[in-house]
Amino acid sequence: MSTTSSINVQISVLPNDPGVYQFFDAEDKILYVGKAKNLRKRVASYFNKKQEYGKTRVLVKKIHSVKHIVVATESDALLLENNLIKKLLPRYNVLLKDDKSYPWICIKKERFPRIFPTRKLIKDGSEYYGPYTSMKTVRTLLDLVKSLYPLRTCNYDLSEEKISSGKYKVCLEYHLGNCLGPCEGLQKEEEYHKQIEDIREIIKGNFKSSLQFFKSQMKELASNMEFEKAQRIKDKIEILENYQVKSTVVNPKINNVDVFTIISDESHGYVNFLQLSHGSITRSHTLEIKKKLEETDEELLQLAITEIRQRFKSESKEIYLPFPVSVEENLKVTLPKLGDKRRILELSERNARFFRQDRFKQIKITDPDRHTKRIMAQMKADLRLSEEPTHIECFDNSNIQGSNPVAACVVFRNGKPYKKDYRHFNIKTVEGPDDFASMEEVVFRRYKRLLNEDEPLPQLIVIDGGKGQLSASLKSLDILGLRGKIAIIGIAKRLEEIYFPEDPIPLYLDKKSETLKIIQQLRNEAHRFGITHHRNKRSKGAINSELESIEGIGEKTAEQLLKNYKSVKRIKEATIESLAKSIGMAKAKKVYKSFH
Repeated sequence: MSTTSSINVQISVLPNDPGVYQFFDAEDKILYVGKAKNLRKRVASYFNKKQEYGKTRVLVKKIHSVKHIVVATESDALLLENNLIKKLLPRYNVLLKDDKSYPWICIKKERFPRIFPTRKLIKDGSEYYGPYTSMKTVRTLLDLVKSLYPLRTCNYDLSEEKISSGKYKVCLEYHLGNCLGPCEGLQKEEEYHKQIEDIREIIKGNFKSSLQFFKSQMKELASNMEFEKAQRIKDKIEILENYQVKSTVVNPKINNVDVFTIISDESHGYVNFLQLSHGSITRSHTLEIKKKLEETDEELLQLAITEIRQRFKSESKEIYLPFPVSVEENLKVTLPKLGDKRRILELSERNARFFRQDRFKQIKITDPDRHTKRIMAQMKADLRLSEEPTHIECFDNSNIQGSNPVAACVVFRNGKPYKKDYRHFNIKTVEGPDDFASMEEVVFRRYKRLLNEDEPLPQLIVIDGGKGQLSASLKSLDILGLRGKIAIIGIAKRLEEIYFPEDPIPLYLDKKSETLKIIQQLRNEAHRFGITHHRNKRSKGAINSELESIEGIGEKTAEQLLKNYKSVKRIKEATIESLAKSIGMAKAKKVYKSFH
């Protein structure tokens, strides 16, 4: 039986239930794991229609067998898919691997619990809060706790018997006021546990209980005339309130909520996760996902939500999203449009953007090839090209009031200037200032020569100008038979409009787009290169005019003098004898006389 027939048989017996499907190759190696609301329809869709993306077509060609697991709900399928991807690491699934061990805050199960950071979870009945995305966050939180509550740091076994027997003595921490001496029975167990209860609330982002306790304590001390102690309590209230102000970013009524947003490019997705408690961000993390089959933002976000909530053991019952996706059951999904909820969604998106920018900066240094490939892929998508523009050429005209018209062609390879291939053009066939005709001439001359010399052609031509200059350039490509073989665009300076052939509506790229930045750099480099040549030509023309204005001195004599003396200043300083050696005594006398 052929592979196609075998696949059709396997699909025909698939149930119309939710579940997870697995694709295997001829050697029974896992290729891909996917989820489906209807297994038969989803798997069949890979084979009964032409796939839009090349990578998906390659995957389908390699599929030799299909296996499936039926589950009760689509939500269960999502969870199972995520677990199988991490366990099996299929070649064509997005990469979610993350071996990083995150820090936790541990409240140790002891008679007088210690509180400390850890990266290891021990199942001994202790409480663990987290995980946190950075140790800095953990230390900041613990510093706050220690500044408010005196807690023990020793690891003694403070059983009632050992304390009663007087086995332990207070240490330096007691004398510094950082501990109240439970080891000698100087602090009651109930009082200590009241502190621990308040600390739990602070770690969760709820400061209300601690503030109320300190304020009542301060009033009681003040009424008893214990003003120094009241002042110390007041200092703690200020510390807690300042921390609360800094950590509260939205309405404190927004409690126990997860926020997810996504930013993506051609190769990766970046999903930011914020966890909110009482209006405070208690956790922030951005997950980088490598695409394998041109996955959509919806697919990536759905997978990331499941992964992140599992990784950070989130129990939030509500999530904020930028657009609807299918998530686990009993989870409320909110799509904020206005107000505090919308602001927190925008904050999450900014975090994702900043993370993406930081990754680009790192990659640019550590992996320049990946950086280049990413930019080329982005340009291909943004400019609707059939191939990546690894070789781009840009043209610009230069003339001032119609004098000395010239043009410049600059070349970029892999998004960077390739100055060896820059070219200047003196306009030969056009009389007067005619930008359209000049552009038509230089484009024709450039590609006529490349064709004659059998040199490689660019994937993209950029014309500095709007529809007029673009149309003129197209005439030359038509004559050379290159229309449609090379992509060509025009960029108008005023609004940075991108024009395409035969499309009256321009494209407006995002002002921060890397594609637009490359095009602007090309345009500016062509302008700089053209202006420099134009300036040199005008300067040379002015010098020649000064020499040619001398009676009896023509263009060839002027060029001969400049060739030998390099400048008019040196010609003025030269003796008759020296000049005569270059142009003969008769002309030398005329030149010398005109300057003296």
